[in-house]
Amino acid sequence: PVLDSQCYECHAKGAKKIGGKLLLDSPAALQKGGESGAPIVAGKPEESLLFRALRHENDLEMPPEKPLPEAVIADFSRWIKMGAPDPRETAPTPEGSITDRQYKEGDLWSFTAPEKPSVPQVRDTSWSRDEIDRFALATMESHGLQPAPDADSRALVRRLYYDLIGMPPTYAEVRLFEAAFLVNQEAAIERLVDGLLDSRHFGERWGRHWLDVARYGESNGNDGLSRNPTFPHAWRYRDYVIDAFNRDLPYDRFVTEQIAGDLLKADSPEERDRQHIATGFLALGAKPAKAMNDNFEMDVVADQIEVVGTGLLGLSIGCARCHDHKFDPIPTRDYYAMAGFFTSSETLWGVAGNEKLTAPPTDLHVLQAASRALPPFGFVETVLVIESNTGVALKAPPSKWAPGTPLAMGMRDRKEPADCKINLKGESKQVGESVPRGFLSAVKSNKSIIISPKTSGRLQLAQWITSPDHPQTARVMVNRVWLHLFGEGLVRTPNDFGVYGEKPTHPALLDHLSIQFVENGWSIKSLIRSLVLSRTYRQSCHSGEGVTSTSPDPENRWLSHHSRRRLDAESLRDAMLRVSGQLDPAPGDGSLIRHRDILVNLADNLHEPSTHRSVYQCYLRNSPPPDLAAFDLPDFIGVTGKREVSTLPGHALFLFNNAFVLDQSAHFARRLLNDAQKSETQRILIAYQESLNRDPDPEELYRAIELLEETTRETGSVEIAWASLCQALFSTNEFRYLD
Repeated sequence: PVLDSQCYECHAKGAKKIGGKLLLDSPAALQKGGESGAPIVAGKPEESLLFRALRHENDLEMPPEKPLPEAVIADFSRWIKMGAPDPRETAPTPEGSITDRQYKEGDLWSFTAPEKPSVPQVRDTSWSRDEIDRFALATMESHGLQPAPDADSRALVRRLYYDLIGMPPTYAEVRLFEAAFLVNQEAAIERLVDGLLDSRHFGERWGRHWLDVARYGESNGNDGLSRNPTFPHAWRYRDYVIDAFNRDLPYDRFVTEQIAGDLLKADSPEERDRQHIATGFLALGAKPAKAMNDNFEMDVVADQIEVVGTGLLGLSIGCARCHDHKFDPIPTRDYYAMAGFFTSSETLWGVAGNEKLTAPPTDLHVLQAASRALPPFGFVETVLVIESNTGVALKAPPSKWAPGTPLAMGMRDRKEPADCKINLKGESKQVGESVPRGFLSAVKSNKSIIISPKTSGRLQLAQWITSPDHPQTARVMVNRVWLHLFGEGLVRTPNDFGVYGEKPTHPALLDHLSIQFVENGWSIKSLIRSLVLSRTYRQSCHSGEGVTSTSPDPENRWLSHHSRRRLDAESLRDAMLRVSGQLDPAPGDGSLIRHRDILVNLADNLHEPSTHRSVYQCYLRNSPPPDLAAFDLPDFIGVTGKREVSTLPGHALFLFNNAFVLDQSAHFARRLLNDAQKSETQRILIAYQESLNRDPDPEELYRAIELLEETTRETGSVEIAWASLCQALFSTNEFRYLD
């Protein structure tokens, strides 16, 4: 409703004066623009006049009185990055009904439950290892393609290490695998895969993928003021996720705990606490400043609907907040039916947006700790107390929380749950009829789920989402797993299974895997194991003739080769730490947030140095970890199904100049120089073996010796010379890309 409420007064038909001859009240007018040209450059917020005006830049100010809240401006940025899709009709349609496009069951593929497909016949009967391969090969053959050769053992072992645990193998591990590979390929691969799946580092790698979906962040970053209030207890949810992946918690249970863990039975206080911590999934969202926003409570609900809809179902349910979804079969009534689950629940997150205390705290420990992990005077911290670790009652006043009391973000039911009323045009001050709590009407289920009026209904929501016949849930997760192993999903819009999303490239394979996922007890490890053992996964990144823009399958839509990929930010940092010898493999301990309340202009000083894995870094919104920020981190505000992969000059500058890279290069150099018995040539061999998992060829050896000699001569320092060689190896494409 922002354009309507803030812009139409001057930029819509019927306005007394059309500002800048710019109309914003229809898609055609928005595309046409005004005196200054088109207001939007699709995909590029910083180049869009509308976005610059909303930020009051360069004498462009809209609205002129005061800027909109930062949360709203961030929404416009994400909308423009999406390509600025415009759901508005040329002529308005009545509220509450989809009049021009009545949906029928089956019109949209993702609303039809998967059906077990027959495994296709293929011409080449010798290539396939399993059913996955036959589905993939059948599609290749239908497009006149042949599979690429198998990846060599070095490429395959590096691929498996990075894909399953997010770190490179050591040279010794590569050689061990290569020796076993020569004896029995299948046994060697299976043994390696099973070992990596059992590694504690598996959960750190795959937990990080899920944290992108959960929009995990350790600060609010969205309150529109010169503050960035922190979430110092968010790390408990992070650790819950890592543990869940390591334990191979069935995905249906994983989802249920995150939506309604507080409503589940528990066999012990520790299990109860873990289930409460899981509901941090719904509490972690960035929240606009309450003082500046009449729709604060419903904006929090909107974030929760988004993470459930987009993250779990691949559907943009939030589009129905103001009007019936213009493309997908989601009417406004469905939105408020789901909103009732969350308006009937309390969201407990911390100091951002709490009620004022009536008197200063008098407890001595509060006064003494004022400069260590406590909120400023005047605020109550609304969080969950982890009861298994303390004798403090759940409803104890904040002044009674002794320092060190375990706290967490999460959800709980309100004392008096109630249905939600429709907010006319999305405005919470203008309400219509009440809508009974319920689910998406277009999703048909064989299971009848009754919502008790005495509870929020979140448990029933979780049961509906995890029903074996739900058409989206298994498909969406299978697609996310496939994306992280193959570089693209079978549906290449992993957050959008609606009309505007892409259709699956291999629909039968997606359904086959989704049904198998449910039949195998929703086991994520079993799903991953089946995919990486397939011959489709083992293909080389290069077809027999090489992959070019003129090749039959340059985008690898038909899986005729494996896709070459750049390491993500976390894997790149972790790889440098491991090769330099500085990685602390132990889990990170709690949060790295120094201060409870962060001023934006001080944020760069709030990241504690750490040699733990990157998943344990401090992920502040608006102030990402400096060791990771250059390589396409998400903004942690919305659900991220697929990270952007850009190639920018800043990447090279980071590798040339960043203090972290320089530091790890120096540590790697000292590691090489520590053994005085090694010759220069032997050290160069070790440098290549540890960084690139191979020996240098004669030309590389000659050039490395030349670099060391020249740099030593110019700087007078052997250590600097070796650090330069190590930095050069870290900067190579071979180190940063995965074949």
